[in-house]
Amino acid sequence: MGLGSLYHIRFVRIEGEAMTGRTKATALATLVALGIVAAACGSSSKKSDTTTTTAAAGGATTTAAAGGATTTAAAGAKGGTLVFGTSRDPVVLDGAFVSDGESLRPIKQIFETMVTTAPGSTDIVAALAEKWTASADGMAWTFNLRKGVKFQDATPFNAAAVCFNFDRWYNFTGLLQSADVSYYWGTIFGGYAKNEDSKAPVSLYKSCEAKDDATAVINLTSPSAAFLAGLAVPAFSIASPDALKKYEADKVSGKSDSPSFDGTFGTEHPIGTGPLKLDSWVKGDKLTLVRNDDYWGDKSLLDKVIFKPLKDGPSRRQALETGEIQGYDLVAPADVAALSAKYNVLQRPAFNVGYVGMNQKKAPLDNVKIRQAIAFALNRPALVKAKYPAGAEVATQFMPPDLFGWSKDVPKYDYNPDKAKQLIKDSGVTDLTIEFWYPTNVSRPYMPDPEANFTAFKTDLEAVGFKVVPKSAPWSPDYLNAVNAGNVSLYLLGWTGDYGDPDNFVGVFFRTPQDAWGFSNQELFDGLTKARDIADVAARTKDYVDLNNKIMEFVPGVPYVHTKPSLAFDKKVKGFVPSPVQNEDFSKVSFG
Repeated sequence: MGLGSLYHIRFVRIEGEAMTGRTKATALATLVALGIVAAACGSSSKKSDTTTTTAAAGGATTTAAAGGATTTAAAGAKGGTLVFGTSRDPVVLDGAFVSDGESLRPIKQIFETMVTTAPGSTDIVAALAEKWTASADGMAWTFNLRKGVKFQDATPFNAAAVCFNFDRWYNFTGLLQSADVSYYWGTIFGGYAKNEDSKAPVSLYKSCEAKDDATAVINLTSPSAAFLAGLAVPAFSIASPDALKKYEADKVSGKSDSPSFDGTFGTEHPIGTGPLKLDSWVKGDKLTLVRNDDYWGDKSLLDKVIFKPLKDGPSRRQALETGEIQGYDLVAPADVAALSAKYNVLQRPAFNVGYVGMNQKKAPLDNVKIRQAIAFALNRPALVKAKYPAGAEVATQFMPPDLFGWSKDVPKYDYNPDKAKQLIKDSGVTDLTIEFWYPTNVSRPYMPDPEANFTAFKTDLEAVGFKVVPKSAPWSPDYLNAVNAGNVSLYLLGWTGDYGDPDNFVGVFFRTPQDAWGFSNQELFDGLTKARDIADVAARTKDYVDLNNKIMEFVPGVPYVHTKPSLAFDKKVKGFVPSPVQNEDFSKVSFG
């Protein structure tokens, strides 16, 4: 996923139309001159992309069309039930309040966004909005909406509903403003109508106007090249205003790190416009979705989709082999070869990064030479070769190579124990004791076996003189809360991108002060904010290249891997197209 000089065949949305070609930078410059700064950052890889992608699961052929994306499943039976194994239950079925993949997966089926991604890529295509244009200054975006669409409670979808949802998010107060609750709004839009944190940034969102039932205008406080791509994230799903009010969607209590969703919208009555709707949810057992027979578009091929939480990789593999489930995500690298003989094993396009994070408020990580020593001490190539499947590559920076702005000239930290020892000596640090944290009870695309990664890196660090104190905690909420609160020193973490823009990687990590990293660098914060908002793609690319170089000069952490996560399916499953941002549409899948 990338732009600038990196693209070959690319798509950019101009009033909802698709444009391809090798002159994207020139085309975007024309768009800027015309004031149509659409999708300046929301496309796929720097490698050659074509308009047709063939997925291994049944040979489904997916074509990105001018008016959206159409998918034709290969000779699959209509009807039936597909059971998909997940790593855990969703948090809640309200996109505004979640940031994890296991929640966003069913939300994507129940709800729809204004725009979405084409199957198999991050190209922005039509969804609830058929067309869109931006004003000359990039501050007002006009969306022409689909007509005749209804929510699953039979209320009409229209511009007033769009504005209700945006105003809902913008007007969150109290606990709802916490990054642990409304993460994506804060990340992409940056602020609220009444910011309760004096340091909170001004919101990118200003207002929404319903010009008529089929026309919504979203006004921004400043131009944003990342705005349109961000709208494809299921966190910005458009929900029924009536249901949001009736079922008290915003009734949330507790603490920011352990919120309690007291209303029933996100647990019993999630009402969207999507092709599937909630039937039942027995937590710890299964979440059942059924076909929405009143859906405005192509009806779901499946009668039901069941998401079944299974605690670990071996449990999911066993469930597939016994027929309890028909597919699952995050196949363990060691299982890929064995499963490929009897099942369809697909790879999701690489769009992630695994890294060793460092909290600079914790000694000795406040010393740049110590951070550099850690970077040289870690044998990243050996770990990637031993513990990751084919297609994984050693990371040199905090975003994948396919994104525009990736730099070939970042400071490199090749495995060099002698260099690490010299840097430790030069640092003057004598107490080399360091707590090193890793999560338990989890498998992530960038970290299928956290304990194995920890063990390998612990050995590397001890070999150059560090005294490593092992620390671990269950992934959610204990581990994530501890990291995000700044309570840990050295830690394993990672990120899978949500949309095709550098801001969704280096911006997420380093555009604002964060307790997990424990540093303040206003020059970097300002530089990343400026790069996010530049309309000219060539200028954005240059800025992100420079910023990636600066980030790796002071080493806030050590990125070590980009992976292509694997999924496994029964061979009767057809039409599943893996998405780099996990934006898969189960309604296009068949089984039988």
